[in-house]
Amino acid sequence: MNNDRWPLGVFASVDAGFGVRFDVAQSLGVPTMHLHAPYDMPDSNAAADAFAARLSGLSIRPTAVFAGFRGESYDSIPIVQRTVGLVPMTTRAERVATLNRTVEFASSLNVDVVGLHIGFIPHDSTDADYLAIVKTLQQACEFAQSKSVSIHLETGQEPAEVLLTFLKTVDRTNLAINFDPANMILYGCGEPLPALEILGPYVKSVHCKDATWSDKPGETWGAEVPLGQGDVNMREYLKTLERIGYQGPLTIEREIPQEPERQKNEIGHAATLLNELKSEISTAGSEE
Repeated sequence: MNNDRWPLGVFASVDAGFGVRFDVAQSLGVPTMHLHAPYDMPDSNAAADAFAARLSGLSIRPTAVFAGFRGESYDSIPIVQRTVGLVPMTTRAERVATLNRTVEFASSLNVDVVGLHIGFIPHDSTDADYLAIVKTLQQACEFAQSKSVSIHLETGQEPAEVLLTFLKTVDRTNLAINFDPANMILYGCGEPLPALEILGPYVKSVHCKDATWSDKPGETWGAEVPLGQGDVNMREYLKTLERIGYQGPLTIEREIPQEPERQKNEIGHAATLLNELKSEISTAGSEE
């Protein structure tokens, strides 16, 4: 394996609401980032110009922009089900407009990926709301395609088989997956490594995050923990990414902005761990 194939990245935010501060990202020396965009950007082009100016001295390249939506809450799994993504019907139209602004913002930054949590997709593919969500996402993908942008759905809120069926039903070439292994555990939706194998052809971006299982999976949250201390098994995660042919960045996500020193230390440890595993896998590959 080419050791440069998986550049490291961090998850950060335009408005510092999520992820790491830019000075921390710069101090860690990572070359890429996933960027969370606020839902209330008044003008996506002006926001992109202002943000590009902030990025100009950092030597960090955004590889994906994640859409944030007004009214979302991650306080509990039932609340996520009611409030997150494009699935809730009462906010769907407003959020599609927000998603389109995020696509325009990303395009203005010369970033060709927009990510999002779509929400809890109904498991019954004949359900009327399932079909409505399919149509909504098809239209969103078509708008994104007009801006040369792909849409990546982040994993976690449905089992791999449900997500795979949904992707095939939407059937758009610019629709892919941002695979987050910890989310599969946090939401209690299935073992992450088999899920990664199932979804492999669609995985075009990833998060590196770790977690431990809840004692009531799917009902209460699991716990996010520092990379390498949870149930994901990061060595096998990277080996599986190699097996499915993934070649993009490894984006570290650790959202504890209220504890900046701890966050910096844990992300620094994550970067060290990932570099060690990359080197180990590269060496093993060259000896085969």
